[in-house]
Amino acid sequence: MHILLSTFEKELYFLFQPKLSQPMQNLLLFLLLFLTIISCRTQSDSQTVNLTFEKDLIPEGIAVDARSGKLFLSSLRKNKIVTSEIDGRNATDFIESNQYDYQSGFGMTIKGDTLYALSNSLQKQNNTSVLLLLNTKTRQLIARYKTDIAPYGYLNDLAVSASNQIFVTDSESNKIYLIKRPDKNIEVYLDTVAVGHSNGIAISDDNTRLYLASVNGIRVVDVQTKKILNQPDKASAGIDGMKFYRNSLIGMVEKGLMRYFLNEDGTKIVGIKELIHFDATFQSPTTFDIVGDTVYFIKNVQLANFNDHTNEVIDTRKLESLVLLKYKIED
Repeated sequence: MHILLSTFEKELYFLFQPKLSQPMQNLLLFLLLFLTIISCRTQSDSQTVNLTFEKDLIPEGIAVDARSGKLFLSSLRKNKIVTSEIDGRNATDFIESNQYDYQSGFGMTIKGDTLYALSNSLQKQNNTSVLLLLNTKTRQLIARYKTDIAPYGYLNDLAVSASNQIFVTDSESNKIYLIKRPDKNIEVYLDTVAVGHSNGIAISDDNTRLYLASVNGIRVVDVQTKKILNQPDKASAGIDGMKFYRNSLIGMVEKGLMRYFLNEDGTKIVGIKELIHFDATFQSPTTFDIVGDTVYFIKNVQLANFNDHTNEVIDTRKLESLVLLKYKIED
């Protein structure tokens, strides 16, 4: 394969080349070629798809159905869920605005033929949260959970175990909630400052460990005993969406998509790797989904152009068509 230097890299080389000894010239050329190869590899690891949903959707939650290849997005602004093929074709509403009491859309996940979709009214007083369970094929409502948490609750994201236990984070408190399907009650699973203001949440493949993206970093919880198994870790703080992947955690932070490697028993973070660095073309990605070894997320959510107090777009002239990014994880 022929590796070509960019114009900028050529200019750098020819600028410094006359001033350097031959060994240093060779080293400079090697470094420039190395940077070019890394750049090419990063581009080859990801693909983008232009979506045709309305530009002012302001999507938060995302889920990809591995069986059907369908994409699902929840809308913060329009209180609905939309769907399309993974290549962007056949874009349509999955549920209409406010259908089944659905509110501003947050975390979503798919298990089998069920879409689990959280929503929140965003109010600082008299706030409500609604969780819908919907059949991905028929769009029919399976179950609905509506809560009023005093003085203020903000149900944000969720993880579902193999036995259909639904764990839900509350990013405005120190609580984690639990629904034991088919029960109709929402109970407090955990209430401690150790997991304060948790956002992203994930569960291990063997369903023994729960991972919470709290203000104290990622906290590891034994599902059965509810014991917190690791110490606070500020290096892993600031995560929004989070997923378990091959004895590691993939997390979305403000600066990029990160991978947090775990020790053998999954109780401690032993390494961190940046998978994607967000430059100016990324506009506040929040959550993501993983199917196989591919990560899916919206590259330009455009949260900075949305006022969640008034539910209005700040400047409609700046709205862009949504772009889905697909990134293949390399071990």
